Amino acid sequence: MYQLSFIGTGNMGGALVRAAAAGGHGADCLLTNRTLAKAQALVDQCGCAVAQSNAQAAEEGYFILLGVKPYLMAGVLAEIAPVLARRKQAGDRFVLVSMAAGLTVDTLKQMAGDDYPVLRIMPNTPCAIGKGMVLVTPGPGVEPAEVDRLCDLLAAAGRFDPIDESLMDSGSVIAGCTGAWACMFIEALADGAVQTGMPRPKAVEYAAQAVLGAAALVLESGKHPGQLKDEVCSPGGSTIVGVHAMETGGVRAAAMDAVTQAFARTKEMGKS
Repeated sequence: MYQLSFIGTGNMGGALVRAAAAGGHGADCLLTNRTLAKAQALVDQCGCAVAQSNAQAAEEGYFILLGVKPYLMAGVLAEIAPVLARRKQAGDRFVLVSMAAGLTVDTLKQMAGDDYPVLRIMPNTPCAIGKGMVLVTPGPGVEPAEVDRLCDLLAAAGRFDPIDESLMDSGSVIAGCTGAWACMFIEALADGAVQTGMPRPKAVEYAAQAVLGAAALVLESGKHPGQLKDEVCSPGGSTIVGVHAMETGGVRAAAMDAVTQAFARTKEMGKS
């Protein structure tokens, strides 16, 4: 019996596999993927085992991590439903762990065909390097000790935070989508630096480290981001001129729109 059985090793699933391996739990992981070669590549890197099918992965894992897109979830759960039913009848304990945005615990149970213990998590790709933000929502029937156990197995992924399911869609947007938006911002800053004469490799490095440092300062200082911004803005200085340019360009409004529109799309995915 493997502690972590991954069905789907794409960006999110693969990031958690790498985190588990970084924490010394590679041998506790069983992997399968629609493209088996992708799972095999992770097996070779992380010291895991490979399953030849979704059914085998569902049969041999305690935590069955479902790393598939929301629109594929119904088909995957229907495929492994006979295995889950057989395990339940035999008194064999397992927990379904979904990474799919928008799909509630109740919806996942309906797709699986029974009242199985379901735990929702929302990781992000920085989990692969220990800088992730993982939201955790246990459904009814999941024991607190099981939540702790899963978080311990994946502890090397980064931060974990329990969240009520009513906030999961909102939280998954800000925790899961922000990485892409931040990369766009870093790229834009680097482009500006290149325009002023900075070589691109240095421009990307400086912009990325500056954003990383600002994020760490928010988390570690406990100060409001607005206060930290004000502390850098000297009267008549370069930073406040740049702040004015960003406000003129609507950066703040664009960021808010990105979150609210992504949230609306997440809700749509949960209904489809």
